[in-house]
Amino acid sequence: MKVVVTKAQKQHAQGITEVLNPIIEEGLYTILDTTFTPEEEEGFIESFPESGVFNVALNVKEGNEEDSAVLGFQNVEPFASYTKAFAHVGIIGTFVDAKCRRQGVASALFTATFADAKSKGYEKLFAYVREDNPNALATYLKHGFEVVGTAKKHAKVNGQYINEVMIEKFL
Repeated sequence: MKVVVTKAQKQHAQGITEVLNPIIEEGLYTILDTTFTPEEEEGFIESFPESGVFNVALNVKEGNEEDSAVLGFQNVEPFASYTKAFAHVGIIGTFVDAKCRRQGVASALFTATFADAKSKGYEKLFAYVREDNPNALATYLKHGFEVVGTAKKHAKVNGQYINEVMIEKFL
């Protein structure tokens, strides 16, 4: 498998939903509770903030990016738009296809996303990770994030309260 990370584009929408929707449907690794159509994902990509970072990891076959599959994706969005005081802070999210975990996909995404975020003026990345998702938390910690607290009963998914671990990384 040859992993190439590139900026998300509309043609990646189908692959992104093929990674994201099974994770949402499983209900264990994200607080997202509604699946997305490729058309909705295209709209999300088109309206993604210019100041944000949205990368996809592709399995490029024989050097041909056109003939590639989305393995995972990662995005950074501004923490808040109501004040410039948070302009240096981004919220990061990471999703990797279940079949491709522990194969370097997340590491490739983190490397590219950190560089892209820094080049766009981000100094700090922040995330919420479900407390009951120790593998995701371990992945973030491996890439330099630190735990700053736990938000108790922060999400309610399928009637169940979920604590979320708050993490951050300074770039």
